[in-house]
Amino acid sequence: MIHSFNPPARTLMGPGPADVHPRVLAALARPTIGHLDPAFVAMMDELKTLLRGAFRTDNALTMPVSAPGSAGMEICFVNLVEPGDTVVVCINGVFGSRMKENVERAGATAVMVEGTWGRAVDPEQVERTLAAHPEARILAFVHAETSTGACSDAQALAEIARRHDCLTICDAVTSLGGSPLEVDAWGLDAVYSGSQKCLSCTPGLAPVTFSERALDKVRARTTKVNSWFLDLNLIMGYWSGEQKRSYHHTAPVNALYALHESLVMLAEEGIEQAWARHAHHHQALRAGLEALGLELIVPEAERLPQLNAVAVPAGIDEAEVRTRLLARYNLELGAGLGSLAGKVWRIGLMGYSSRPENILLCLGALGTELGALGHQTDTGAALAAARAVLGTD
Repeated sequence: MIHSFNPPARTLMGPGPADVHPRVLAALARPTIGHLDPAFVAMMDELKTLLRGAFRTDNALTMPVSAPGSAGMEICFVNLVEPGDTVVVCINGVFGSRMKENVERAGATAVMVEGTWGRAVDPEQVERTLAAHPEARILAFVHAETSTGACSDAQALAEIARRHDCLTICDAVTSLGGSPLEVDAWGLDAVYSGSQKCLSCTPGLAPVTFSERALDKVRARTTKVNSWFLDLNLIMGYWSGEQKRSYHHTAPVNALYALHESLVMLAEEGIEQAWARHAHHHQALRAGLEALGLELIVPEAERLPQLNAVAVPAGIDEAEVRTRLLARYNLELGAGLGSLAGKVWRIGLMGYSSRPENILLCLGALGTELGALGHQTDTGAALAAARAVLGTD
């Protein structure tokens, strides 16, 4: 007989989802009300305001898509890209490749800027590509590449795009709430993210924001959007306006309670303070990893604080280490993807997972298990190095 599912209590330090804050879990359990209930509609308006603060934008169309971050990506591409368009796509990891797939499925031509995995997108390479393709009208890139831990200069890329009369589509799934992201100040046009990473919320929602320039292109389309559910012309009627909504779909009511609570917590902490927390905890983790003799693959100036790609030492089976950590410590780390499969661990410090106790648990467990597998380590030195940065020694 199948019984109720009771999941084990894990510490999530992989590429996502991250640990969900207890306040967010409690919000999920609040009474469900109708998705057109006046009280719920008022909460939706607050959600939009809170998301604008997280994105640092005044964009009127800023909302959560009722689906995961991948749907956030797709809503940008299916609405902004038409058959026959040319889109320049920057690829420096797995998620840039997914952008290319979206462009091609929309019947458009993707021109690739191929970068190195583990490095930021090269602005000069983008400049040359756009100069060689004056017909391009969109530049797509990943701000925070989750597969490698590399952070690209979104401000520089957006400035290049504007000079070439291009809109930007930006993947901020791993950066929103965890590292500086300035939608308005940087001139970004369509940005999408996910609820399950630095926002400390559950998976399943995709915050997005669209500039007026982007919406002008949507309104000027000569072809139908190739998705009914993700058609902004329909969704705008559901999320636009104050205290009134046209029916589009049944919103995930309790999941939106959770996102609202997570954004309230982010506002209480302060967005800049949240960025600083992630950066500080990254420095502590880095100090401990280096004391264990481990290396981060991304150069420091291009490194995400909340997603750390760590080179696996020679002779170590990375999957066995992850298996041991999960079985013995209830600690989840991430594996490498694509060309980095088997070569790195991805250690997340996102949202509620970005806490001193998690850093010390990770370093202690990793040092112990690497030592057991024959890799020379000094776990005590690693913990001392991290505590020195954290100020808890």
